[in-house]
Amino acid sequence: MSSENAQKAEQPTRTPSLIVQAVEDVGRGAIANVEELGNLVTLGANVARWSVRRPFRLQNLFFQLDFVGVGSVLIVLLTGLFTGMVFANQSARAFAMFDAQSLVGPTVALVLTRELAPVFSALMVTMRAGSAMCTELGTMRVTEQVDALETMAVNPIQYLLVPRVLAGLFMVPLLTLLFDTSGILGAYIVSVGTQGVSAGTFISRTQQWLDPVDVFEGLIKGAVFGLGVALICCFKGYNASGGSKGVGKATTEAMVTSALSIFILDFIVGVLLH
Repeated sequence: MSSENAQKAEQPTRTPSLIVQAVEDVGRGAIANVEELGNLVTLGANVARWSVRRPFRLQNLFFQLDFVGVGSVLIVLLTGLFTGMVFANQSARAFAMFDAQSLVGPTVALVLTRELAPVFSALMVTMRAGSAMCTELGTMRVTEQVDALETMAVNPIQYLLVPRVLAGLFMVPLLTLLFDTSGILGAYIVSVGTQGVSAGTFISRTQQWLDPVDVFEGLIKGAVFGLGVALICCFKGYNASGGSKGVGKATTEAMVTSALSIFILDFIVGVLLH
């Protein structure tokens, strides 16, 4: 018996196959993503609950409205202007094959109001304001400033997260309107100035084909994107750990997740609205 036990002990342990390891890694990743989604939804519910409870910290809200909205006006206007100019230039070349340059205005207006304006506005807010939100909250978390607020009987969700999430919800639709205006202006400049489309034709065709419903659809998408981006960035920063390296990792994850969520939500909201 002793010799048999010695032989069994000498036999090498079997290592799991690569397929088993791959399946386990995929399963662990899926479980982690589901758990994180559940925590995000829970945080969103807490934000909604604390947003209607006193005290209402209007000063914090106005500061975040200024930071998210007013601070992003210039970059949104420039992005919208050149997006409209590029899209009008490419559309004019395509419509010239069918002698239908008069459709450049309504085509650009419809694409901007329905899709490009809310998506690009949310992306600009993500890169400029969302990254700052995540970094600031992550730094406060790792330096124990969040714990200090709890010690002083101040709810950190109400004090830190509610103003940022509401700012994203309110300001991204307004930035979407600015993007629409600057984008259509850029399309007008290119169409009338370089492509030979008359100003009257551009304006009349755009008024004919563009409905308020199209603009309203873009505003709804902008509100959904702004809410999602602000909530994701706050969630990543609020739960950061591991010092400065952890804050950088949380910010990177927030940017990637926010950008991906914009396109996913764009499809979902588009399907629900149609």
